[in-house]
Amino acid sequence: MEQKSPLQLQICLDIATEAVMSAGAILEDYFGKLDTIEEKGRPGDLVTEADKKAEVEILKILRRHVPEHGILAEESGQIGEKENEFLWAIDPLDGTTNYAHGYPIAAVSVGLLIEGVPQVGAVYNPFRRELFRGAKGLGATCNRRPIKVSQTRELNKSLLVTGFAYDRRETRDNNYAEFCYLTHITQGVRRSGAASLDLTDIAMGRLDGYWERGLSPWDMSAGIVIVEEAGGKVTAYDGSPFVIDSGRILATNGQIHRSLSNALLETPPLGEWKS
Repeated sequence: MEQKSPLQLQICLDIATEAVMSAGAILEDYFGKLDTIEEKGRPGDLVTEADKKAEVEILKILRRHVPEHGILAEESGQIGEKENEFLWAIDPLDGTTNYAHGYPIAAVSVGLLIEGVPQVGAVYNPFRRELFRGAKGLGATCNRRPIKVSQTRELNKSLLVTGFAYDRRETRDNNYAEFCYLTHITQGVRRSGAASLDLTDIAMGRLDGYWERGLSPWDMSAGIVIVEEAGGKVTAYDGSPFVIDSGRILATNGQIHRSLSNALLETPPLGEWKS
């Protein structure tokens, strides 16, 4: 893959920033005032008018600045060619279930994949007024200040985070066993309900490791860049190179990566593990 210049990446980062900030203002306006909450086909997979309005705003900004680029949006789907060298992956409201219940853990996430690899990302949490930014080779920041992952070196001293896919009711591959096992052998496992914020919390050093299945590119693209630029590591569960279409991610501070990967691969079925 041809490496884009720092200036090119900075321009794209500024576009992503404009998009998440504008959409974040919409989420603030609608919070606690929703008229309609719908399911998109699977139980618990919600969409609100806030999601839709925020996505329209992001699309408007991207079309104004980079009309030739492709877009993969949670609500609108594929816009333009997926094979486009530049593909924006956008989640106008990550944490919709939280948001719909008035639980203020949600964010806007806008990432840019270049030749299929996340290279630019911005995540904005309007409820904590935290703007996370990152671009390949340019570092990662929160509210324009540099951020770094934690230095926790042992799994048993780590604090982790995970989530559960919408199809967890229909499949045995539902992350429950991993959640229980890792809760047992670490200092705890949290569940925020917003993948982008799980990743930015890794980048901030608030949490040490994150794993999840059943994710879409728009859930992860921005956060991946921010984690890696903050000094973290992102791979598949088994430590092999990350594949964004797999829907599975393992992200850590790098220090506990191998031990967390091994624990995921060795997790026994529910009811069979012992202290």
